[in-house]
Amino acid sequence: MAWNVFKFCTALRGLGSVMIFIVLGVVGVTYYALVVVNYGPSLFHGDLDLLIALAVLLLFHSLLVMLLWSYFSVVSTDPGGVPLNWKPMVDEEKGDVDPLLGSEHTGVGLGVDQENMVANPASEAVRFCRKCNLFKPPRCHHCSVCGRCILKMDHHCVWVVNCVGAKNYKYFLLFLFYTFLETTLVTLSLLPHFIAFFSDGEIPGTPGTIAATFLTFVLNLAFALSVLGFLIMHISLVAANTTTIEAFEKKRTSTWRYDIGRKKNFEQVFGMDKRFWLIPAYSEEDILQMPELQGLEYPSRPNLDALQQF
Repeated sequence: MAWNVFKFCTALRGLGSVMIFIVLGVVGVTYYALVVVNYGPSLFHGDLDLLIALAVLLLFHSLLVMLLWSYFSVVSTDPGGVPLNWKPMVDEEKGDVDPLLGSEHTGVGLGVDQENMVANPASEAVRFCRKCNLFKPPRCHHCSVCGRCILKMDHHCVWVVNCVGAKNYKYFLLFLFYTFLETTLVTLSLLPHFIAFFSDGEIPGTPGTIAATFLTFVLNLAFALSVLGFLIMHISLVAANTTTIEAFEKKRTSTWRYDIGRKKNFEQVFGMDKRFWLIPAYSEEDILQMPELQGLEYPSRPNLDALQQF
């Protein structure tokens, strides 16, 4: 029996709020084990236990606020869709399309070499989506799960029940960042309790609280290790100003048009205002002065044509 990709996409859409409840469930179990069972009661102890508990709880709650803020920002923010009236740039004097532009759609009549465009995905070729019946801006891809074209699409993430694209990529990265810090903190904080679980001594607490602590340690350790891998991968993508999809496309070209230096690549995702780098928001000045944050225009390397000759 043939595998139906469309049914699979429908199933991913159907996950919806289920994934959100799973995330909130993990957060709830973690909160119960760390705060209610282990470190909350230590606040009523004296001396060193009080100071350690206070430090752990303050850091935990601070990271939790940033984690949830980033998470719901990714979930609720539209990654960016193609405006209905968007068209490729046209040279008004020549009455033709810019020579850098091309099309995947044979009926559009832009008069370009489609074979060269496909062979060189790093070009600024404007493509046409047959499913959406719209032009596709640079770095735009169609998402079968969302059923539309997404600006600077990175991937569709079931954990955030949304596509990760131009307008919420920063929030996704911050979600990974704060998730890693939070899960690492929880893992280190519960490590002594986890070690005590395998010791011969008596462990304080009921079987339920002991099981919650054990489960929380294992879950957070697993998330910390897995998120670290994703975080390292996306840091490398940001440094090269590419997405997960484009990283595959880059294998077919020797140069990458949008790699304009690590600092500027970073600013295209996080903005130029340093005060907003660690929060899921942009300053009004960055929104007004950086069109690349809207996902339709991106600066490219000025010496690209010279590099392609070698």
